[in-house]
Amino acid sequence: MKAKVRRVCACCVLFAAVAVSAHAKQLAVVVDKSNNLGGLTAAELAKVFKFDSRKWPDGRSVVLVMRDPSLPEMRDALEKVYHMQPDEVRALIASHRSEVILVDSEEKLLKSVQSIPGAIGLVDVYSITGAVNVLKVDGKLPLQPGYLLRGTQ
Repeated sequence: MKAKVRRVCACCVLFAAVAVSAHAKQLAVVVDKSNNLGGLTAAELAKVFKFDSRKWPDGRSVVLVMRDPSLPEMRDALEKVYHMQPDEVRALIASHRSEVILVDSEEKLLKSVQSIPGAIGLVDVYSITGAVNVLKVDGKLPLQPGYLLRGTQ
């Protein structure tokens, strides 16, 4: 009986760990390869995502590429960037349709950022390819302690 209880408890712990890790994606800020910007502050990132900064330092227009804001991993990250409720974020995005490309997969996000000059997006750190540049946020790269877009733990 004790062995059965231990197996059930072990399964519950494993399930909980998988559920948390699935929800706790670590996202990275990525830009097209021709963007030589090394990083942004959290405030600058918020300005880009709120459409307050519409041009990069080189003069190219910013194009926001993003997944559905209601996805759990996006919702957590966008709350950290926007400091807004999900409904407010959706309304803001809807009012700037011409400056946003919504995609339905990380692969499409990466291909869009890679191929559109001035594009920026948030992608799971484990999906990053050499076709995009990763930006530091407040001097930190993904997986470094204190990184802004660290998944909810």
